[in-house]
Amino acid sequence: MRLLRFLLRFVGWLLTPLVAWAASFFGAWVGAQAARLTDDSTVGLVLSLSGGAGFAVAGTLLWMRTLRHSPELREVLAVTEEGIPTVAIEGAGEGKLPDAGAHDAPEA
Repeated sequence: MRLLRFLLRFVGWLLTPLVAWAASFFGAWVGAQAARLTDDSTVGLVLSLSGGAGFAVAGTLLWMRTLRHSPELREVLAVTEEGIPTVAIEGAGEGKLPDAGAHDAPEA
């Protein structure tokens, strides 16, 4: 049961990048469908790229808005309003995460 809970939280933490990826894929597809109406391949490429980028940004903003306005979803996914896993924040407060500059210091 503990493994299942860990896997569900891990997948939940990956939802933000997955939402952005899926939205960009859908936006690129929409742009490619619009590109079929033109004969210029450069315009078609620009339409596909801009569709993918636009949908990725819009999807990410909508997902982050959903996280901010849904405490139940944040609790289930164990993330903050910004989508950061709460385990990472709790670990930082307890000193469990390594210091970024700790390996740069010479041993004496």
